[in-house]
Amino acid sequence: MAEQAVWYFDFISPFAYLQFARMRALAGRWPITPRPVVLGAVLAHHGQLGPAEIPGKREFTYRMVQWSADTLGIELHFPPAHPFNPLAALRLAIAGGTRWESIGEIFDHLWKQGHAGDSAAALEALGKRLGIVDIEPAIAAAAVKEQLRANTEEAISRGVFGVPTLRLGNQLFWGNDATPMIEAALADPEIFRRGEYARIATLPSAVARVRDRGQVG
Repeated sequence: MAEQAVWYFDFISPFAYLQFARMRALAGRWPITPRPVVLGAVLAHHGQLGPAEIPGKREFTYRMVQWSADTLGIELHFPPAHPFNPLAALRLAIAGGTRWESIGEIFDHLWKQGHAGDSAAALEALGKRLGIVDIEPAIAAAAVKEQLRANTEEAISRGVFGVPTLRLGNQLFWGNDATPMIEAALADPEIFRRGEYARIATLPSAVARVRDRGQVG
């Protein structure tokens, strides 16, 4: 694989948790770099709401997440509240070296064990297991904050619009459902640049919606 592969994620996303194990397994075969980003900033840049911010869609999404986990045989328990502020967990991942092992520990804390992770206090015991004795100054360090900011800005500049997203060169694969596509693209980076895939990449629009009025025009 000649192209760089980067996996963008935010701990606030249960779909990132569902995809994590397969991404980590793929990283054992291909050089994939995990990169924590702030989903809220990505959504704000694109003028979007998250699924959990839309009544009706929120409830369905939660059922879909739990059903997917049950179907895949992945243990999943929602944190005490969702959405939650993920900054402490994201910064802990960076303070811990942005390693697959430490990222997995944080995901398990939040989504397998169902614990809170929205503050230094909520992550204190986990931080110690990761070798960070005094978590509060570690996640408040200027270098850690700047790295998370840089990660998020880099993701936005690459066109990322949600998480989880795998970037392979300039191709983006969004969502847990795209995992089989990721596996195909890692094995053959040109697969989605040939044939009909090449045509639909530049498909024109025939109608546009006026966003502020919910109309077409």
